[in-house]
Amino acid sequence: MNRSLSKWLLALGAAACLALPAAVRAQAPADTDRQALIEAAKKEGSLVWYTSLTQNDSAKLIKDFEQKYGIKVTSWRSGDDNVLQRVLSESKGKAHKVDLVQIQTQNMEALSREKLLQRMDLPVLDDLIPGTYPGHKEWAVAQITMFVLAYNPRLVKKEDLPQRYKDLLDPKWKGKLGVESTDYDWFHVVTQSLGGEAGLALFRQIKQRNDASVRTGHSLLANLVVAGEVPLALNVYQYKAVQLKRSGAPLDWVILPPALAYATAAGVMRDAPHPHAARLFYEYLLADGQKVMASLDNIPSNAKVQSPLQRDNIQFIDVDSALDDRQKLEKQFDDVFVRG
Repeated sequence: MNRSLSKWLLALGAAACLALPAAVRAQAPADTDRQALIEAAKKEGSLVWYTSLTQNDSAKLIKDFEQKYGIKVTSWRSGDDNVLQRVLSESKGKAHKVDLVQIQTQNMEALSREKLLQRMDLPVLDDLIPGTYPGHKEWAVAQITMFVLAYNPRLVKKEDLPQRYKDLLDPKWKGKLGVESTDYDWFHVVTQSLGGEAGLALFRQIKQRNDASVRTGHSLLANLVVAGEVPLALNVYQYKAVQLKRSGAPLDWVILPPALAYATAAGVMRDAPHPHAARLFYEYLLADGQKVMASLDNIPSNAKVQSPLQRDNIQFIDVDSALDDRQKLEKQFDDVFVRG
């Protein structure tokens, strides 16, 4: 994770996108005639999508969309913070290259604060599950996966699994725990659910008593569980755990409350070079694209799409807290797991 990003964002300020030239302020059509939108999008012929989705996931979405509409999608993918920084840098330089962005929700909210996204007050929003888009409607959740405890069943018996985080104080977990290094927002929600300061104190005790291996990369952490190097990982992405288990790898998973989701959201750039194609792709990501996401073991944000997992009582990260308190929350995480 780019630890200097918060300071960089503050330094950039609102100047990143205010007073943009009118020539590039093309908008999607005002009417609701879907066929007119499709025809306008086909005339544009292409769009550019920046995303943090895995290459496998993004490739399947692109293939499906291109087959449906004959519109070419050019994608650029990187980590969430890298995508955010590139979008802001291009906007500051008035290089309007990207049509649509999909990254984690708090970074999408950062783009909204910089006035870079279009409001998309579309009918498809009515089909989404609660909590998946903000009041300003400039972005909406297009990928949901849960944070899960992943364990190696050859090394950890199911009956020995913790039922609550306090159970991780048991000496049997000494040297067996692992945590992904960038999830300060996950850690904040979990500790708040455990009483705030009381939750922080609990994790300090867990770290001091039983230690926890800190690794960067959710896929890496999941694979270390499979390898037996980390018998129990605290914050693995559910879709990765499901896929590894299905492949026959020695990995299983459970969810400890709170049932917290990692989510990425999509949004159309205010100065999208291909505004009609961008709007069509945005609608696709929230509708038909959700069937693709479900096939990839993600939880659909669209309630009309059958989910491979239950989606009751899903809790999403508070984007305002994750943005406004980022440096403080990163420090809390590091004080416990890195410097603890």
